[in-house]
Amino acid sequence: MARKADSKQREKKPGTVCVLASGGSDSSIMLVDLSERYAKVIPLYIRNGLVWEEAELYWLRRFLKTVNRPEIRPLKILDLPMQDVYGAHWSMTGDAVPDHASGWEEVYLPGRNLILLAKTAVYCGLNDIDAIALGPLKTNLFADSSPEFFSGFEQLAQRALNRRLEILTPFSHLSKQEVMERGRRLPLDLTFSCLNPQGKRHCGACNKCAERKAAFANAGLVDRTRYQNSGRVKKKTASLQVRSSAG
Repeated sequence: MARKADSKQREKKPGTVCVLASGGSDSSIMLVDLSERYAKVIPLYIRNGLVWEEAELYWLRRFLKTVNRPEIRPLKILDLPMQDVYGAHWSMTGDAVPDHASGWEEVYLPGRNLILLAKTAVYCGLNDIDAIALGPLKTNLFADSSPEFFSGFEQLAQRALNRRLEILTPFSHLSKQEVMERGRRLPLDLTFSCLNPQGKRHCGACNKCAERKAAFANAGLVDRTRYQNSGRVKKKTASLQVRSSAG
């Protein structure tokens, strides 16, 4: 059964964990957290052809270079194009991107975690990796972020690959504020979470930028992010705390 990794445990575990890394604050904090408990951690990024991927990869590489932990191995990138499935969806075109006032349902990417896990599971099966970690929080409302989904996928993957494979969700019992506080000593200004990047810069106006600004404010952390639109947002907007991706 899929289980939560004990985030307080610091004893190094043998073996390898593959971390679905998006470059966002949640998955970046999780990546470092797991590197304190596992001997080998592989950050893995899956490109689907979404409009923000170039910016995400730029910041993810900078974050990894800066934290420079020996347990964290070189970034692995896999491709799984979704243009033929998502079509003219805003995530592919960059048109009508959900803004700061949009609700959580408007940022939903259909089957997002299913897509990410499917290819990652096969990669792990072929490379003798026994665990995949991703970063949903307790505020996730999407069906493919539920404990039932992760448990069911774990069983399906084990049967399909005929090997042991765990799905770890170490932050699924934590709020966004708790995760941010956990990463307060990390270079969080080198993380990236924006639906409409302006070059490599956060737009400052989309749903995820609003969520990001609120996350720093709620955790009492200085936000050194450079936003194209630097307007402030109010604290605690529940609909902006829900994430549809790996973090």
